[in-house]
Amino acid sequence: MAASLLSQAMKRCSAHTCAAVAVRRALSSGAATPSVFTRFLLKLNHYFYDVENILDWNDWLRSQAVIRKNRLFGYAQKNFGKNVAAAYYILTLRGSFRFAGQSEWFRPDSRGRFSYDFMNTPDAQIEEVDLSATLINHNGLENLVKQNKLQTLSLRGCPEVDDWLLARLHVFGESLVELDLSHCSRITVGGLAALQNLRKLERLDISGLPRLQNPGLVRILLEEMLPHCQVSGAEYEQGLIQPDSQEQTEDHHQASTHTGLRHL
Repeated sequence: MAASLLSQAMKRCSAHTCAAVAVRRALSSGAATPSVFTRFLLKLNHYFYDVENILDWNDWLRSQAVIRKNRLFGYAQKNFGKNVAAAYYILTLRGSFRFAGQSEWFRPDSRGRFSYDFMNTPDAQIEEVDLSATLINHNGLENLVKQNKLQTLSLRGCPEVDDWLLARLHVFGESLVELDLSHCSRITVGGLAALQNLRKLERLDISGLPRLQNPGLVRILLEEMLPHCQVSGAEYEQGLIQPDSQEQTEDHHQASTHTGLRHL
């Protein structure tokens, strides 16, 4: 991992380094007044330096936001109970939920503000959760693990959902019925294999997972692993025929057609 980070850093700094070297060579050539090209390189050098700092700062801010949003709400659990703490965590992520036995959904407005009426029913457990496009990760999931009546969970388009989080979903093995994992870019086959513990699962959406090289084969394996679950988002033939093999088949067909025409 360290080698990978070093490689990325070297790639990002390559343009900045090249510009800096060129500027130093031009300035050390003895010219009294830097040429237009030298001044251009100097500006380019400063530009890449500023952009690099901005990108680093932006990455750091985002990582801190993920950590802050997924902290364990221990104080709320201790003082208001596990259900209120879970509800508060979901709303702070700009997600929504519904308590078991109720039809009303609690959700924040467009500015992230929400009502605290959910605190009036501290004994009510959460049955449905929609965390689509939020920053939930495996650490934040700890705020929900005590919701043993959770039946529906949507994690559609969550950029921080990965195999670690999927491995933790086993805590909902006796309650979870519907799970949406579509468009989660970090999920791999290894993470999906951990869903074998969700024995009550009836519906699973795996559409738009870019790290699945053979979605059709993955669907077949998931259906064997979870025989009572309807898996959607991947066709059986999807990924089973590799593009190279398909091109070779088409080329062979075209060659056969041309040969047949010549015989005619």
